[in-house]
Amino acid sequence: MAIEPVVLALSRSGEAVAHRVAAVLGAKLHGRVDRVDVADAFFDNALDHARDLFAAGVPVVGVCASGILIRAVAPLLADKTAEPPVVSVSDDGAVVVPLLGGHRGANRLAARIADALGAVSAVTTAGDVALGVALDAPPAGWRLVNPGDAKDAMAALLSGGGARIKGPDAATATWLADLPVGDGVTITCGTAPAKDLGGHHLHFVPQRFALGVGCARDCAVSELGDLVRGILADADIAPEAVACVNTIGLKADEPAILALARDLGVPLRLFGADELEAQTPRLANPSDVVFAEVGTHGVSEAAALAQVGEAGALVVEKRKTAMATCAVAQADVPLVALQGAARGRLSIVGIGPGQATWRTPEVSRLVAEAEELVGYGLYIDLLGPLAVGKARSDFPLGGEEDRCRYALEQAAKGKNVALVCSGDAGIYAMGALVFELLDRGPDQMGVSDAARRVEVISSPGVSALQGAAARAGAPLGHDFCAISLSDLLTPRDDILQRLRAAAEGDFVIAFYNPVSRTRRTLLAEARDILLQHRPADTPVMLATSLGRPEEHVRYRRLDALEVDEVDMLTVVLVGSSNSRLAQLGEGPRMYTPRGYARKIDGDLA
Repeated sequence: MAIEPVVLALSRSGEAVAHRVAAVLGAKLHGRVDRVDVADAFFDNALDHARDLFAAGVPVVGVCASGILIRAVAPLLADKTAEPPVVSVSDDGAVVVPLLGGHRGANRLAARIADALGAVSAVTTAGDVALGVALDAPPAGWRLVNPGDAKDAMAALLSGGGARIKGPDAATATWLADLPVGDGVTITCGTAPAKDLGGHHLHFVPQRFALGVGCARDCAVSELGDLVRGILADADIAPEAVACVNTIGLKADEPAILALARDLGVPLRLFGADELEAQTPRLANPSDVVFAEVGTHGVSEAAALAQVGEAGALVVEKRKTAMATCAVAQADVPLVALQGAARGRLSIVGIGPGQATWRTPEVSRLVAEAEELVGYGLYIDLLGPLAVGKARSDFPLGGEEDRCRYALEQAAKGKNVALVCSGDAGIYAMGALVFELLDRGPDQMGVSDAARRVEVISSPGVSALQGAAARAGAPLGHDFCAISLSDLLTPRDDILQRLRAAAEGDFVIAFYNPVSRTRRTLLAEARDILLQHRPADTPVMLATSLGRPEEHVRYRRLDALEVDEVDMLTVVLVGSSNSRLAQLGEGPRMYTPRGYARKIDGDLA
């Protein structure tokens, strides 16, 4: 899913221009608190907010000085082929500057904004300035077969050479029409493979072909791949001319089909059996056997035809191997607006304890890409402006199974869904429940077959125990464990057994869910069990609302730990018998030695 740009307004002097830019782009406007009156979302710190958006892969258009955006994203710059566009607009709307990502959309964004505002677009990309085109960034529906050679070709053209444009599709490659004419660079345009490519020979292909595929369950990746490669070679079609891989929705999770789309670098599109059955009059090889199995008289031919529409036609009829089938259909124009549904995706994301700086860039990107956010309302709120403009489904505490089931079923509709958890989603959060629902049988209140076919991504987050440990110093420097004191899902006797084992093992312990309004005794019992195995002055850290403005950290002796100063937002870290609370210049710091001193003493001896 393409991520929409966000417009940043930093001051009232630029607010009116920012609103005009947002309207032109159909984008959300984020405004600086106390300096902008009207916005879709507000932020406190411009540098932090621009950096968070950039790390999440969100194109940023800032109505502000260019230097602000440069300072914001500079620490993150690493790969120009993957970084999102960054564009600055002067407060008066007179100048638009694409700062980063010129060939990834920034120049096009700048041009749209400049046209709307009557501004100057200060494009500095050499190809765009001198030639009016970037050869490594063809328009949608076209693909450059040898992008690695574009730099040398541009250099040749900028040095005064010209280009010869030829091939059966040269006339439709209108974006190349203004290149200087000459023999320095050869550019071919066509759907057939080209030979002798290099820095002075580029080949562009229009993506007019749709692959329709089908296969038996667990077909070998190589069998389907070899079938497709053979068909394309026999039909004289360059693989880059394929716009998408198409199949029936029942095959959304088929490894061979997923691998094929990934290897070709194109989207996978899915059709229902009824949509494919509507193509039966156009099929070259309808099959009653296939209809009996999946409800349509054809999969590969029908899927290819469904993608290209009535104006398209089969160019390669169904060809098959023992376990796979493939057909190819051709459209009369490049396929840009694809038909069918995408494979649904559920991203299980942990957003950390609360503050944006503890949220990983991968999590931010997955949230930015998601169409819908699902989770406990407070956790979605903690995403701040990153959640603005997205569909969201809030669930209360206690509705965990409903929450996970809903997220999976929404993804089953072809949506990109993010299930938002605090901390790390795999530690006392929703990750395990998602996989449990997927693993349950149909008679065990699991999820639909369609939900079992969605893509599920687990992304790590900073857990509460890690956040607390970082605030303390290094209490987890040696062996440790985590124990939840909630007996809602874990029998009380099991919790007590684990407490005794951890106490005897002398582990540093992180207690999750230490108390609730109705559950007040287990923390005190845990304290008493631990006191049987470690000193009374063992340091204990209480960390409440980590990463939030109301964060509160304090230390206690184990024998002075009181239940009443702990709540559900508190993580309790209890040291081992070796843990120490050192009084340093920054204040008390808790750490657990790993034994380096003993090793040094032994080495010296």
